[in-house]
Amino acid sequence: PELGERLARPTAWVMGNEGKGLRRLTRERCDALVAIPMMGAVESLNVSVATAVCLYATQAARANPAAVGKSHHKAETRK
Repeated sequence: PELGERLARPTAWVMGNEGKGLRRLTRERCDALVAIPMMGAVESLNVSVATAVCLYATQAARANPAAVGKSHHKAETRK
């Protein structure tokens, strides 16, 4: 299923720490691993900001599953 369809279902986010991310066994138990695409000079987000982005994306997907990921795809093609 597409990302929008996945996020429209019940979802549990497991966030990694800012240094090492998730432990190996935790990663292995996850259904999917995602990364937030970074543009510009910013290399990473702290875990609270990353959590906010993920929760926002989940809510947006539930409102309009077909639109999820479209703006990121357009940004990627401009490079």
